[in-house]
Amino acid sequence: MADLVLLDGDQAIFQPGFGAAIVMVQPGRIAGSGPMRAAGKRACVDGDEASVSVPGCLYMTPLHSIPGIGTLAIAALAGNQLSVTSAAGGARLMLKGGAFIAQFTVQVPAMQPPPGPGAPIPDATPSYSGAGTFVTANTTVKAG
Repeated sequence: MADLVLLDGDQAIFQPGFGAAIVMVQPGRIAGSGPMRAAGKRACVDGDEASVSVPGCLYMTPLHSIPGIGTLAIAALAGNQLSVTSAAGGARLMLKGGAFIAQFTVQVPAMQPPPGPGAPIPDATPSYSGAGTFVTANTTVKAG
C-alpha cells in the first residue's frame, strides 16, 4: 500500500514514555539525501533516519526525580516506513508509515535524592527505548 514519502526537513515526533524514563521530548528534523525531489526538497532514503538527533532533552524516572540530560535518536524504522517497490538512486524511499523505535541515550544521569546526608544516587541505565512517528509536509507524493 502506498504511503507519503518523507522529505528533507520533515519532523520526527518522539513519545515521552521511554520505559521507566519520562523524557521532555522535542521534535527532530530529518535530512533527506535522495536524488529524487518533491516540492523542491530532497526525498529521504534508507539510512537518512541516522540524521535525526535531538540533544539536550531532560528526563526523570520514578526513582530519579532530579532531572538528567540525554539525546533522542531513531534506533530502527518500522517495516512500513521503507518502500518495497520504489527506490531513488538505488535506495529505498522512506515513508511516513507507523511508529519507529526511538532511543534515548543518557549523557548526564538523573539523580535520586539521598535518603540522608550524602550525595545523590545517579541513574545507572545508559539508554532507554521508546517510540515516535513522522510528520511530513508532503501531501501528494506517495510510494509503495
